[in-house]
Amino acid sequence: MSAPPVPDFAVKTAGLGKTYSNGDSVVHALKSVDFEARCGELLMIVGPSGCGKTTLLSVICGTLHYNAGAVTVFGQDLSKLSQGKLTAFRGKNVGFVFQQFNLIPTWTALENVTVPMLLNGSSRSEAEKAAAALLKEVGIGEKLQALPTQLSGGQQQRVAIARALVHEPRLLICDEPTAALDAASGRRVLELLKERACRPDRCVIVVTHDSRIFSFADRIAEMEDGHIKAVHGPDACQSLYV
Repeated sequence: MSAPPVPDFAVKTAGLGKTYSNGDSVVHALKSVDFEARCGELLMIVGPSGCGKTTLLSVICGTLHYNAGAVTVFGQDLSKLSQGKLTAFRGKNVGFVFQQFNLIPTWTALENVTVPMLLNGSSRSEAEKAAAALLKEVGIGEKLQALPTQLSGGQQQRVAIARALVHEPRLLICDEPTAALDAASGRRVLELLKERACRPDRCVIVVTHDSRIFSFADRIAEMEDGHIKAVHGPDACQSLYV
C-alpha cells in the first residue's frame, strides 16, 4: 500500500479566534487569524509581547481550546478529535521547545530527553541511545547525568531542544528557542532545526524576538494585536530586521 500524500500545508487556520474573560470584560487574544505553515519550511512568528504569538502556538498544538474558526494540522481537523485522540496525535506528531524549558527537576538531562520516545512506546534502551546521541549533537554530551539545577540556562535550553527533537516529530513548535543562548550557540541550534526538522513532510514554527536568527527563516509572519499583520518571503528574511 502506498503512503498517503503529504499535504502542502503542515498547519492551516481559518478565521481563528480566541477570547478570555477578564472580570466583566472580554480579551480578544486572537482575532480571525488566517495562518499557513507549509511543509518543508521554517516559519518564524514575530511581534511585540502580548500580541498573541504564544496563544497561537498553543492553539495550533492542541493544548488550548479556541472559540471560533478552524485549525488543521497535516490535514487533521483538530476539532474532530476527542481529548484522548488529540493527546495521542500531539504526542506522535508535535515536538515542543518551551520558553521556560519545563524540565523535570528530579530527572537527569538524559532522562528528560527520553520522555517523548517512552511515551510513544520505545524501549528505554532505544530512547536512551537516541537521547544521548542528540544531547551530544547539541553540545552537552558530557552532561547526560546532570540534573537541571546543575545546568546553566543555555544548557537547559539545549536539553529542551533535544527533548523536542528526539522522537522525530513532523511539527516542531519553538517558543523563544535561542533566548538563553549566545550567538554561536543560537546559530548551531537553528542549523540543527533546519537539518533535522525541515524536511518535505515536516515543519518548524519558531516564535522569537531574536533578530540574530531571522536569516534562517523561510518566511516570517508578523503579528500585531491578535492578528497576522504581514507575511514576508525568503528574500526579505535575509535583511528585514537587520
